[in-house]
Amino acid sequence: MKIMFFDIDGTLIPELPGAKVPQSTLRALKLAREAGNLLFVNTGRPAVNVGEDVRSLGFDGYIFGCGTHIEAGGRELFYKTVDKPLCLSTAALLRECNAVPMFERRDGVFFDFSMRSMPMIDGIRASFAAEGKNVDRSAADADFSFDKFIICYDAESDISRLRPILERDFSWIHRGEGFAEIVPLGCSKATGIEAVLSRYGLDRRDAYAVGDSLNDLPMFSAVGTSIAMGNGRDLIPHADYVTADILDDGIFKAMERFGFFE
Repeated sequence: MKIMFFDIDGTLIPELPGAKVPQSTLRALKLAREAGNLLFVNTGRPAVNVGEDVRSLGFDGYIFGCGTHIEAGGRELFYKTVDKPLCLSTAALLRECNAVPMFERRDGVFFDFSMRSMPMIDGIRASFAAEGKNVDRSAADADFSFDKFIICYDAESDISRLRPILERDFSWIHRGEGFAEIVPLGCSKATGIEAVLSRYGLDRRDAYAVGDSLNDLPMFSAVGTSIAMGNGRDLIPHADYVTADILDDGIFKAMERFGFFE
């Protein structure tokens, strides 16, 4: 039995407006399940942002929020959130350093409406609103807390002060110019994989991970075979194998290449 871990955006679903899981990917997942293999999603998204377009595909489990939340076989295997005092002090620090966040928790997202507008954060909020999600929860709410968060920053942000303080309690994942993903220390896409492998008694030699961006890099350290999508330009130099583009049957070709249909 083999196990494969999949990123979502740019791996299972093209990063295009209204895009859906390619038919070749649907077929590959079906064939792999029929052959008795395990299939897991491993995403930076919290559970609330993984919809039926992914859940309906029949995965055996999910690693959400960069390892902060794990479900296996329909049961919760692990969950870690951030203590309320640290949540509040972190939100205050971000305001002082002028870096604009979106806070993520397994049951929702929170925005800081006291801060300036940033195009990426505004775009994410608009996209969530279009999907019917609650985008009005605020860092000022009484029930505010988070599991992880993202930030957008620019020349007006004091990153030289912010980053060293955050890194006392969090890992800083660079996601591109002016964009970072912030995850509690001790949690990552790699720790999620390790917990799942332990749960099923599997060796890392039987584990495969496929992704397209640098936040998928931690997965590569926890599996026997790392696979980059052909569209994953930044990830390609770090992969054991590079498959085709997501729109050129990349998932199907990778799973066929490594015997997931046998």
